Amino acid sequence: MSFLRGSFIDALVVLQMMVRDALNQAMDEELERDERVFLLGEEVAQYDGAYKVSRGLWKKYGDQRIIDTPISEMGFTGIAVGAAFAGLRPICEFMTFNFSMQAIDQVINSAAKTCYMSAGFQAVPIVFRGPNGSSAGVAAQHSQCFAAWYAHCPGLKVVSPWNSEDAKGLLKAAIRDDNPVVFMENELMYGVPFEMSEEALSKDFVLPIGKAKIERPGNHVTLVSHSRCVGHCLDAAAVLAKEGIECEVINLRSIRPMDTDAIEASVMKTNHLVTVEGGWPQFGVGAEICAKIMEGPAFNYLDAPVTRVTGVDIPMPYAKILEDNSVPQIKDIIFSIKKTLNV
Repeated sequence: MSFLRGSFIDALVVLQMMVRDALNQAMDEELERDERVFLLGEEVAQYDGAYKVSRGLWKKYGDQRIIDTPISEMGFTGIAVGAAFAGLRPICEFMTFNFSMQAIDQVINSAAKTCYMSAGFQAVPIVFRGPNGSSAGVAAQHSQCFAAWYAHCPGLKVVSPWNSEDAKGLLKAAIRDDNPVVFMENELMYGVPFEMSEEALSKDFVLPIGKAKIERPGNHVTLVSHSRCVGHCLDAAAVLAKEGIECEVINLRSIRPMDTDAIEASVMKTNHLVTVEGGWPQFGVGAEICAKIMEGPAFNYLDAPVTRVTGVDIPMPYAKILEDNSVPQIKDIIFSIKKTLNV
């Protein structure tokens, strides 16, 4: 955490908190609040987590509640799901969601479907969390966005926070939820500080899953995004504001359930829509948003086709110049907005 002091006139103190610290605070508060909550995963205990998200938790709560596991995602995910069946509330950390493919049978067939298959008798209160999407210099096998993968499956809730308030409020909500929640963080965001409101610092701060947030109001075009790309959208909107183009930026926060009402209301106001995501284009989050707008009342308000900005439809290259051209950049968003507005 870091503290930034405001002007001497108002003597205000603004608290900034990194995303990793917000996640740590959320887990700490929920571990303290409910003895059924525990964390397990690779290096989460004595090493304080691969990205230091669980820093200090092992020393505070001990081996029974902060558990280092072998490098076997299928194994420890199965243990976590079984613990949820038995009434505990596990937080299962993947060092990266790319490794969750080793455990996808446990996530989909065991966690996601059991409540339905038991006619609602068996709850599965579990959180699967870790970094998702592209990082930097880790190439094809460690750079995928799994938002569309998991959001495709009924029985799961899928959450994708952007800033520190998102991270804390949504993780607390996920831990308290009686359904399995896939909680997708971003490695490149862990060390980014954001201002935290006084409300967000409270132990009672919880954000509802399934509700988007308008990060910047506007009336010319709607930008819908999640995770790190929300920041890119805000940067693009700031550039375009100097040219008289006012963008409304929506932070989805939740992929499933998706806040379609918020998107439709914005499109009915701006009459234009651009979706932005780091994942691949085919059957992606943006494609789903396009379909929802086509099928709903907002379609008749569109003055131009919906435009998608996505990652390039290739496995992620290792070379930096190729990597930079494989994920959405601010210039790409600006280009798509101007194309949509025909300016």
